[in-house]
Amino acid sequence: MKGFGVVSALLLVLFSAGCGRGGSGSADDDGGSSSGLSGSISADGSSTVGPLTTAAAERFRRREPKVRITVGISGTGGGFERFCNGETDLSDASRAIKDEEKAACRKKNIEYVEFLVANDGIAVVVNKDNTWVSCLTVAQLKKIWQPGSKVSSWDDVDPRFPDQGLKLYGPGTDSGTFDFFTDQVNGEEGASRSDYSATENDNVTVQGVSGDKGALGYFGLSYFEENKSQLKDVAVDGGTGCVKPTAETVQNGTYKPLSRPLFIYAKKTSLERPEVKAFLRFLIDNEREIATTARFVPLTDAQEKEAQQELQQAGA
Repeated sequence: MKGFGVVSALLLVLFSAGCGRGGSGSADDDGGSSSGLSGSISADGSSTVGPLTTAAAERFRRREPKVRITVGISGTGGGFERFCNGETDLSDASRAIKDEEKAACRKKNIEYVEFLVANDGIAVVVNKDNTWVSCLTVAQLKKIWQPGSKVSSWDDVDPRFPDQGLKLYGPGTDSGTFDFFTDQVNGEEGASRSDYSATENDNVTVQGVSGDKGALGYFGLSYFEENKSQLKDVAVDGGTGCVKPTAETVQNGTYKPLSRPLFIYAKKTSLERPEVKAFLRFLIDNEREIATTARFVPLTDAQEKEAQQELQQAGA
């Protein structure tokens, strides 16, 4: 794997299948009606989507304790590398699969189905003691993050800001969050200054930004929600005024341009196994509750309908 492609976190959870909105139980139902499924499922990929997959698996275990799932966190790119090499059943992704990744899957005869599982916004975060910035324009973000940028102090961003050193934190190049942010802010996927603290572990960004008054970073909204006591979020002006990332602004599209869909890719041969089919059915049927509990933004009604159609077409 490239860079931080080595799995930085690996969670092993026993899970059990349950009924969703279309069934007789809820995602938090302890169940007691195991169907006798057994086996294991392997997932890897996005550090943003990983917690959603884990949250679903933790609920799933209440129905099928004999099925086990591993959830690795190696970044979207690292996850696709393993997935297209035939090493995993599911690939968590905070962006759509790239053409070169599709080609890698074709080379290994890996066929897959794409499932839209939640929505998310990328939160731009600063230190809690930062009193001078509450909103940044996309142009200012580009000034900070564009390739070759020499911005090193907050007054380089705006002369009204103080002469305070600017320390940057963000995801590494294997991250789908990195790909999406650079595309939306710098106009080209992967185009970014390289002199920043890059990591596939979002907790490192939390620690770095919370420990430095002049720091700035970005990651998925769910990580900000989990760490809002330590960080301050910054509104983004995408041309129509300053908007903060929230479930409402992400879902209604007003948080521009840093709102995005989140995906899980399933290998078709894996979907032939009943435990994989049952887990994905459970996740989609209970998506709204799982996403909300795990601090993600649920699918819209139209998106949910599309996900259900994908499940039906896949025979799940």
